[in-house]
Amino acid sequence: MNWLYHAHLTIAGHDITYREILGNVLGLISAIGGMRRRVWAWPIGIVGNVFLFTVFMGNAFGSSSQAPLLGQAGRQIFFIVTSVYGWQRWASTRRASANAVAVSPRWATAMERAGYLVGAAVGVAVCYVVFRIIGEGFPVQWWYYLADSWIFVGSMIATYAMARGWVDFWICWIAVDVVGVPELIHFAYYPSATLYGIYAAFVIWGFFVWRRVARAEAPAPLTPLQEAVG
Repeated sequence: MNWLYHAHLTIAGHDITYREILGNVLGLISAIGGMRRRVWAWPIGIVGNVFLFTVFMGNAFGSSSQAPLLGQAGRQIFFIVTSVYGWQRWASTRRASANAVAVSPRWATAMERAGYLVGAAVGVAVCYVVFRIIGEGFPVQWWYYLADSWIFVGSMIATYAMARGWVDFWICWIAVDVVGVPELIHFAYYPSATLYGIYAAFVIWGFFVWRRVARAEAPAPLTPLQEAVG
């Protein structure tokens, strides 16, 4: 375990831990499984989250010279919690489904969408204040706390929306990557930045896949006779 924690590659003068590489590769595998609606996507993602938590909190543990990314680290904890929920929900749905489908994609309703948008605004404001208090003394500028707050909150919303089977979750991930990739490059987390760039392209693809599936699996509208009987 000690070897795994400290083992790294040195590329262009930058130390890149195997934990960062492995965590991101597992994350990509989990994303592929999620797009294909496979239950195994959740446990694979959990293992990747554990690795990445240790990476983004490296400076706080005294094992890295890089600035700790509080939002990036904090969201790994939430990912684990939400992944357990998603794992149970998808597994339950698959067992109850005649065609063994883990989830049937659909768009969030207007009420559900309004709920997560308001939650996002409130969450970013609260996290911004909390992260500034926790990170007092870090050699970073104010925008770091705002960016990390959005990454943290946006990731929470996206993961919950995925567990619920909302097509919206792909759009949330795109919005997170737009902020997350530049931040990771700025703080020299190059493997994570590279994988997140790949995620961005993959997420766009996944969005169209789920949108097509949502249309194909949408329940047929009721006929006037069915509505009258109902």
